[in-house]
Amino acid sequence: MQKLIDGYCRLLNFLCALALAAMVVLVFGNVVLRYAFNSNIAVSDEMSRWLFVWLTFLGAIVALKEHGHLGTDVLVSRLPRTARRVCLFMAQALMLWATWLLLSGSLTQARINWDSVAPVTGLSMALFYGSGVVFGVSAMALLLREMWRTATGTATDEELVMVAESEELAHPEPANRR
Repeated sequence: MQKLIDGYCRLLNFLCALALAAMVVLVFGNVVLRYAFNSNIAVSDEMSRWLFVWLTFLGAIVALKEHGHLGTDVLVSRLPRTARRVCLFMAQALMLWATWLLLSGSLTQARINWDSVAPVTGLSMALFYGSGVVFGVSAMALLLREMWRTATGTATDEELVMVAESEELAHPEPANRR
């Protein structure tokens, strides 16, 4: 199961890099065309916006898997293991509920906008809202797996605190670097 999740996240990382590269090419190309040639790429703004939304949601899935979201653990890190498990389970249940709200809202919007088309590309607006659906399904699967590990006690002590307090603490540099 872990190999499947890791492979899925590698795919998402690749898609994020691809989306970011496409955004750079579209926006930079559009700027150059506007100022140098008094022309433009018609789909640049719309596609860049769509790619940014997809990049955000796909990156959030990877961050959820890697426990990369910022937070504070001042209280939770000082609790005994059982209390940490209870707090983490409650937090995961709240995250699952919030993810369900996002998923159901995105699914509703995708259904409503199935026949609506974007003004420039002519693509269905359901593709835009599909990013929330992909995030919701993926995040719910990851959260349910983590909840199972928390409930059964198979999560390690480090995993019982699901946040990083800051970017520096999340990825510390080696002490001998200058």
